[in-house]
Amino acid sequence: MKIFFFALVIVVLLAIGACSNTKKESSGYAELDKGPNIILLMGDDHGWDEVGYNGHPFVKTPVLDEMAASGLRFDRFYSAHPSCSPTRGSFMTGRHPNRYGTFSPNWSIRPEEISIAQLLSDAGYACAHYGKWHLGPVKKDSPTSPGAMGFDEWLSHDNFFEIDPVLSRNGGKPEKIEGESSAIVVEEAIRFIKNSHQNKQPFFIVVWFGSPHEPYSGLPEDIALYENLPDSLDRLTVQLTSNKTGERVERSLRDVLKERYAEITAMDRSIGTLREFLKENKLKDNTLVWYCGDNGTPQSAGRTGMTVRAQKGSLYEGGVLVPGVLEWPQGVKKHGIVQSSAVTSDFLPTLAELTGQLLPDRPLDGISLVSFFNEPEKLRGEPIFFWQFESGKVFDDEAEPYIDPELQEGTTPLVKMMNGKYTRTFRNLKYDVISEADYGGERTVVNDRFKLVADGGSPGDAGFELYDLQKDRGETINLASEFPEIVEQMQKELRNWQESVLKSLTGADYK
Repeated sequence: MKIFFFALVIVVLLAIGACSNTKKESSGYAELDKGPNIILLMGDDHGWDEVGYNGHPFVKTPVLDEMAASGLRFDRFYSAHPSCSPTRGSFMTGRHPNRYGTFSPNWSIRPEEISIAQLLSDAGYACAHYGKWHLGPVKKDSPTSPGAMGFDEWLSHDNFFEIDPVLSRNGGKPEKIEGESSAIVVEEAIRFIKNSHQNKQPFFIVVWFGSPHEPYSGLPEDIALYENLPDSLDRLTVQLTSNKTGERVERSLRDVLKERYAEITAMDRSIGTLREFLKENKLKDNTLVWYCGDNGTPQSAGRTGMTVRAQKGSLYEGGVLVPGVLEWPQGVKKHGIVQSSAVTSDFLPTLAELTGQLLPDRPLDGISLVSFFNEPEKLRGEPIFFWQFESGKVFDDEAEPYIDPELQEGTTPLVKMMNGKYTRTFRNLKYDVISEADYGGERTVVNDRFKLVADGGSPGDAGFELYDLQKDRGETINLASEFPEIVEQMQKELRNWQESVLKSLTGADYK
């Protein structure tokens, strides 16, 4: 009888162990004693080449360089779109912005979209947003404010901001806050961390900096770091917004870059302040800190770093390739360089896996990158799609607004004037009928090796462009005529994906 009892105990223990192992394998990092704290950071108009670790000849980013050296460095990290609002939508939803009508800057997200903050709130996280929002007004009654999209607290701006920014706290009346803008939003993040830690609640914080978006306004001590920029830059001029009038002016590229690089350095320093706080308070080991840009460098930045094709606004590499670095000592055990492509749409599925949350029951365009954390040499295996939707050709002046226009009126002023005012008006339009003409616009497919470009700048005889990104990152040699079977396959993938996107745009995913 005793032998039978002990045998039964052994069987039960083995069964429990097997169940435990199965749970760990299926939940990834979710079995950690305490779910990771998460901080997602994003620069505004910060292109891939404008960091020291990528070999920029002038810009100083010691903190991002250290993160790249100690954590994961994504050498092929993409923004989902070559401009800000659409990329931010992908960041929040894991979906391409064309699925919900965020086609370009100042087009809002749709209220029915499911955000990362909503998922992590369900997982018990305290959620906060600080800085640039640009997915609709941040005012309290906006159906697409940070609060409406799942954040418990926010100090945010409808668009970008400079030194001494005017921000809205939790949707209230905008107020001017004196100080360097990156330092201000990081200070708010630290305050939120302290409160969350006291409440023994894991935190999820999104900090979207106003830097280094033009017009530039660096601190004198940061500008002084760049007094030795080459005199040859004085012979070049760029157009950008005047800090005094809010209208377009032409200035020396050398003077502009001194201010731009000063903003990047100040942003980098504020990230260092945040990292140091985490370290001093023994929070660094189990806090995931992830930084990226929202699109490539703009025209006002010139081109002083790596030579990639085009700039902000284009689907060539220069428009969508951005810095990407990640630190999480408890989850990423060793430094690695991720050679495979990744995109801002990957944030939601990655964080859902880390926190054990189910993915939204609708088409997603990102994948989880958790498996790359300790296996950075892996290949993605799935394509990434990009598409500049031609909204001007699809919608006319009589198109029906998706959201009450009054709720789309922003309240936080900024330096740049648009349509005769210093605030922003957002829009999103209803789309009911899919037409063949709606499939146009510049669009690309990127896989582990090749990039297909449709309706680009140099299609050649084949009508498409095909580049081998492993050998030709500058996209200089069109291989479409040489590999017609690859072009055909990638073209089919693109068309199938577009069909799915247009179906989503009709609102079918919400039914």
